[in-house]
Amino acid sequence: MALRTVCAAALRTGTDLGVNNARAIATTVVLSRQVPPLGPMPNEEINTSNLESLEKYRSYTRYFRQAEEAKNKRVWWKTYRSYLEATDPEHGAERVDIGLPYCSPSRTKEVKERRNVMRENKRNVELERASRLRTLKISLDRVQQTWEKTSGPFDIKKLADHYGVFRDLFPMAYFLPQVTLCISYSQGADGRVHYGNQLTPTEAASAPRISFDAEEGSLWTLLLTSPDEHLLDNEAEYLHWLVGNIPGRAVHAGEELCHYLPPFPARGTGFHRYIYILFKQEKPISFQEDSRPSPCHSLVDRTFKTVDFYRKHQDNMTPAGLAFFQCQWDASVSNTFHNTLNMKEPVFEFIRPPVYHPPQVKFPHRQPLRYLDRYRDGKKHTYGIY
Repeated sequence: MALRTVCAAALRTGTDLGVNNARAIATTVVLSRQVPPLGPMPNEEINTSNLESLEKYRSYTRYFRQAEEAKNKRVWWKTYRSYLEATDPEHGAERVDIGLPYCSPSRTKEVKERRNVMRENKRNVELERASRLRTLKISLDRVQQTWEKTSGPFDIKKLADHYGVFRDLFPMAYFLPQVTLCISYSQGADGRVHYGNQLTPTEAASAPRISFDAEEGSLWTLLLTSPDEHLLDNEAEYLHWLVGNIPGRAVHAGEELCHYLPPFPARGTGFHRYIYILFKQEKPISFQEDSRPSPCHSLVDRTFKTVDFYRKHQDNMTPAGLAFFQCQWDASVSNTFHNTLNMKEPVFEFIRPPVYHPPQVKFPHRQPLRYLDRYRDGKKHTYGIY
């Protein structure tokens, strides 16, 4: 109907079209005058002719306070926020902090300590000389320790929100990772697990070395899960490792409820997240219902949901540490599917077969001079260029 109206308007003459447009504009103006607004329009009380008479904010605090009051004030027109609240009741709801209580340090004490350090550095002649000659070396380990004690937990939380860790594991909840997890799959720094770095399934083929600061007599639970890997249910996860009742920092002395399974991201599905979560226990917990048979090579038995596991034991454990990395397919994943899981490997992309070459003959007849190039080993081939 709209297309027919447009075509009919295009066939009219210019005079007729102009008259009709004028009539339409006049009709619209009349209708707009007849329908008054339901309430006062925004900023209707402001006299735009005399802007100098408006009250000045004089400080950012006063401006911020009045802006918050204007934002929370109910208005008669429908806003985009009200539309979202009608369609999604949980939109804008505040998330619950399920982590350990955070005790913010005294700002006055921090400033005093910083001034003392700066005063001592200025009195140090050798430090001043090294800085002037540009031979001053800063210990990165001390920088790392300072970051972990000050802004580290807040930065890790921002990264976890960016990668959707809390959204997929703890809906409408979050926690502040106050315990630093040191996870290493190899001797060097390449196999370290940070906060979203990329590792290969070959590097993560065996259980890593894990260390963290823990008090004597404390108990912990370590969890490794993947929210992107499940082949049948988008809302479920695959459990890769679960160790409970860890005494202190000795992970090997804990109760292994599900043995370690290396990452197996399916081919063609891109990067998958693998998340380590450290829970602090209030007392020893019986994990009989969460224990898997050893060895556990069934993906049905490894189907898992972190939020259900936490809800079951939330009275006795609290999330305290977090680390995660990303993986995508490599050749070792095929070995995991075939030999460990004893199943066919799912592939979500087209695998182009290798170029076919007929068997090589000793005396080729009517073949080009580069006939032998297609049978030579090497990455750079010259066959096909004749």
